[in-house]
Amino acid sequence: MAVLGFALLAAAVLALLVLVHRYVWRRLVGDTTTAGSLPRRAGTVAAYVLPLLSVGALVSGRTGTPFWLQQVLAWPGYLWLAALLYLTLALLAGELVRPLLSRLLARRAGDEPEAAAETVPAEPVTAAQGSTVTTAAPPAAAPLADTPAPAPAAPSRRLFVARAVGGAAAVAGLGTTGYGAYGVLRGPRVKRVAVPLARLPRSAHGFRIAVVSDIHLGPVLGRAHTQRIVDAVNRTQPDLIAVVGDLVDGSVEDLGPAAEPLAGLRSRHGAFFVTGNHEYYSGAAEWVDHVRELGLHPLENSRVEIDGFDLAGVNDIAGESEGQGPDFGRALGDRDRTRAAVLMAHQPVVIDEAVEHGVDLQLSGHTHGGQLWPGNYIAELSNPTVAGLERYGDTQLYVTRGAGAWGPPVRVGAPSDITVVELASRRA
Repeated sequence: MAVLGFALLAAAVLALLVLVHRYVWRRLVGDTTTAGSLPRRAGTVAAYVLPLLSVGALVSGRTGTPFWLQQVLAWPGYLWLAALLYLTLALLAGELVRPLLSRLLARRAGDEPEAAAETVPAEPVTAAQGSTVTTAAPPAAAPLADTPAPAPAAPSRRLFVARAVGGAAAVAGLGTTGYGAYGVLRGPRVKRVAVPLARLPRSAHGFRIAVVSDIHLGPVLGRAHTQRIVDAVNRTQPDLIAVVGDLVDGSVEDLGPAAEPLAGLRSRHGAFFVTGNHEYYSGAAEWVDHVRELGLHPLENSRVEIDGFDLAGVNDIAGESEGQGPDFGRALGDRDRTRAAVLMAHQPVVIDEAVEHGVDLQLSGHTHGGQLWPGNYIAELSNPTVAGLERYGDTQLYVTRGAGAWGPPVRVGAPSDITVVELASRRA
């Protein structure tokens, strides 16, 4: 039954993609070009090639494809997925504009006075009896041989509307995609959030934790992306660095060099790491060993005592398939509850267990803030908090939008961030 359900879902998704591509082709190519023209042929070829590149980008990482080929497929394939989303939304908005523009043009055409036909006035001829008759107008002179041919007729109103709406949609969709890609490649911005904790001692007031999540090193985002993040984190001069999962989308063999700049992270109490769901798609055990070699401290259902509070970390839920899921008992079960506790957990959905175990603050990522608007509304369906700080009982949950991007290297309405969480003592 599970296989059948997956097959039906895959068939439904494939059918939807075919229909969307057909719609985009019709509005951007079919309605705006003439049959047999070069733009029509080029647009039709793109309508077949681009979705194939997207499918290749999505499946190549899980089919043993050489990493260099993954990189070749990833850029155009993933970017097209984002462009397809925003082209479709722009074209759908254009459907509302199309009839209004058509009516406006029709009204303007109807208000123009029709040109009167030119006639040659007849000259009266008076007969002998005094009656008056008219003679036929003389025939118009034949055009000279060197008279230029009349200019071709302007495009029809329907073609003009199609090109105007399609052109505007293309500018809006591709412009949005380009701006969103620039935001990712530029690197994350730093946010600062103050979080008061009731049990935090005065001595720990002002303790700063740099929270980094969802870096997503892979065939698109590589070593330069890691270096940008490391530089941004180090500039904040944090007391502690928390890397909250989804570091990679690929194996240590392929992405080990891309992760090497992490060895340059600097803070007074070091850098700590917990797994995200994507680590379990990429060889979690190997990555845990590798980040340890780079100087990070993995917290695998464990905790450490920091000046003034306990820092705990749990494995991601995806680890349950390998018998390595989150274990709150091991991480928090026997601790001194008079001390404040900060928990690193990749997915916000474990907040209920954090509340049950008396956690003061949970640091999470995973949602990307939705990454591509209107994806934030979809993310809200499966996550208690999509981005920002919220309270659940006596526990506060902070969710960062993440420092990278999964799939399309594009963010719209959900800019990437590194968050410096400053702990505040209510006794200060």
